[in-house]
Amino acid sequence: MDIESGSYQNIAKKESWRTVLTLAFQSLGVVYGDLSISPLYVYKSTFAEDIHHSETNEEIFGVLSFIFWTITLVPLFKYVFIVLRADDNGEGGTFALYSLLCRHARVNSLPSCQLADEQLIEYKTDSFGSSSSSSSMIPQSGFAAGLKSTLEKHRVLQKILLVLALIGTCMVIGDGVLTPAISVFSAVSGVELSMSKEHHKYIEVPAACIILIGLFALQHYGTHRVGFLFAPIILLWLLCISSIGLYNILHWNPHVYQALSPVYMYKFLKKTQSRGWMSLGGILLCITGSEAMFADLGHFSQLSIKIAFTSLVYPSLILAYMGQAAYLSQHHVIESEYRIGFYVSVPEKLRWPVLVIAILAAVVGSQAIITGTFSIIKQCSALGCFPKVKIVHTSSKIHGQIYIPEINWILMILCLAVTIGFRDTKRLGNASGLAVITVMLVTTCLMSLVIVLCWHKSVFFAIAFVVFFGTIESLYFSASLIKFLEGAWVPIALSLCFLAAMCTWHYGTLKRYEYDVQNKVSVTWLLSLGQTLGIKRVRGIGLIHTELVSGVPAIFSHFVTNLPAFHQVLVFLCVKSVPVPHVRPEERFLVGRMGPKQFRMYRCIVRYGYRDVHKDDIEFEGDLVCSIAEFIRSEAATAVTAAAETNGEEEDERMSVVGTCSTYMQGIEDQDDDPDKPGTSEIRSPKPLKKKKSKVKKKVRFVVPETPKIEKETREELMELAEAREGGVAYIMGNAYMKAKHGSGLVKRVAINVGYEFLRRNTRGPRTALTSPHASTLEVGMIYHV
Repeated sequence: MDIESGSYQNIAKKESWRTVLTLAFQSLGVVYGDLSISPLYVYKSTFAEDIHHSETNEEIFGVLSFIFWTITLVPLFKYVFIVLRADDNGEGGTFALYSLLCRHARVNSLPSCQLADEQLIEYKTDSFGSSSSSSSMIPQSGFAAGLKSTLEKHRVLQKILLVLALIGTCMVIGDGVLTPAISVFSAVSGVELSMSKEHHKYIEVPAACIILIGLFALQHYGTHRVGFLFAPIILLWLLCISSIGLYNILHWNPHVYQALSPVYMYKFLKKTQSRGWMSLGGILLCITGSEAMFADLGHFSQLSIKIAFTSLVYPSLILAYMGQAAYLSQHHVIESEYRIGFYVSVPEKLRWPVLVIAILAAVVGSQAIITGTFSIIKQCSALGCFPKVKIVHTSSKIHGQIYIPEINWILMILCLAVTIGFRDTKRLGNASGLAVITVMLVTTCLMSLVIVLCWHKSVFFAIAFVVFFGTIESLYFSASLIKFLEGAWVPIALSLCFLAAMCTWHYGTLKRYEYDVQNKVSVTWLLSLGQTLGIKRVRGIGLIHTELVSGVPAIFSHFVTNLPAFHQVLVFLCVKSVPVPHVRPEERFLVGRMGPKQFRMYRCIVRYGYRDVHKDDIEFEGDLVCSIAEFIRSEAATAVTAAAETNGEEEDERMSVVGTCSTYMQGIEDQDDDPDKPGTSEIRSPKPLKKKKSKVKKKVRFVVPETPKIEKETREELMELAEAREGGVAYIMGNAYMKAKHGSGLVKRVAINVGYEFLRRNTRGPRTALTSPHASTLEVGMIYHV
């Protein structure tokens, strides 16, 4: 037995390592594409104007020393050893850090949050994988407790935290514009060595634009068909640049390794002074794409990303930069400024093959940042910080492969504009560098709060983290910002535009929700209204989409008073996002009853994480009806117990956690083949698993009639639900027109009447959240005076 169990553990261990190594290989094409192609333009951007390559080699050795320590300290020490541990249930990125802070400090930008959301499994799990109950037992320092209390009490600080996260997000979007431009342009610039400068400038820009147009035009097909080629391309590129670098080191200057000493950084700054400080904006480009290690964490594992970087990416990049420095240290006569780039250090016979590989690698790196931009905009939209956009899932098997048509064409136009407008690596590098370092600064600030509030570490550790990495990044940030007029204004302008749109949309969304809360009506009012207006019930299911989690929305009372009729089964549906990356299927639905049983009115709250995939209308309808049917069964099964528990309590809406149909797959055949239960087979909703059912029992507390009536009424209710489903499902949605109240301030009137209404009219409507069929959708217009 011991031998068998030991061999089984060895097999399992080998399989796990095989999986990790496979993920590490696949991460090359998704995570490290942008970082791997940085040797194409770092030296060229650094020596553009600020400093010049002299025969003493102090400049080239100083730049190499800066590159080595920058790559070592930021991507390796900061991200690989520290930041990657701050995952949000396996997800990474700016919003992952913000989500962690929202849960641990109760700082939430989502207005429709409930206490029931805190019972989600992923909500109760911290970044180390332990439950919140165990982490809450860890004693907090006085500073941490005070900081948490301050954040929870002051809404201004919560807004500042949200704006900080949005600034990082906007810079990522700006990077999605600039990275494809500089990557493709730098790769194509290899033709400059094969023709005169007068001719190659007419080739570079058109060729780069054609590649960029093709890249964006093919986005709607997705990358799942050619994605398997991404990792081999980047692997081939890394082997190529590391081999060329090793050749240049051995052939031109074997002693170039001495330049890795920090002493050369001091000599470099001492000789170049202010010009050397300004050149840091070019050196900064060597860590372009480092944030992707954290942002794309959800597609891979921490260990796979660490293995790929430490074993392959990091040594390949160091060899590539050392090889270029070794070549340039023996070639001081530069015919023109563009001959200090990457391709000049490539042996002449290999230049054309390397050029082809570089273009392919640039396309792969650009594809990764474009997909990342789509993903982060989806997260912003889910958290109410970006207008509704159409999200197309290009692959049913690969998580995170999405396409947003509007954003894709906006990115393409902006990318072509900066490529044609700048036409050189220097200004493109200045723009890209500022976007990259700003995202890193935001990550450093949020990470310091995570260390104190989420990890419960000493405040001195957080201060040391901010001071050490913040100082390095602030140095590069200042060097990039000083070049505002030389291209650095582009990411600032783009970020301000996107930030204004995000803040305006978020402000308008909050005001709309506040109006709904203030003007909602009670279920009692709705029931009494039926006797006054003579409301008729028609066949079918009516889904009233609302943002409220309690009460009747004003949009429905507006609809009923003008058209006194609604469906035989009425479901008040709230589709909302919660500050976790994913919601498990068994926790997806919260179902409750509104009013007496005979009125057949329900409330259903559908919860999605900010990275969850929303289902299409047909599958969603099936899951919704199944969840209501399962709620009816669970209510009947727990009726006696619930009645005893709620004896003497005030009757109100109580919600039950019900999973999707996929979590109740056992028992389908038994349910459908049972002739003694008419009506249940029509709904096609099987019985839940026993362990799930026991969890539901604890949450459902309803007062129902005594036991002899339960079976009959339950059967009738299920049959009526099945009949209503056959009659069709109608989606009733509100289309609110926002107007600022008379006497409102100028800022509010501009934000609501101009900004929010412009975004609402020119973006997707409320149907986007549900992907409801056009023929079954009824939009009810109403003016909101906020």
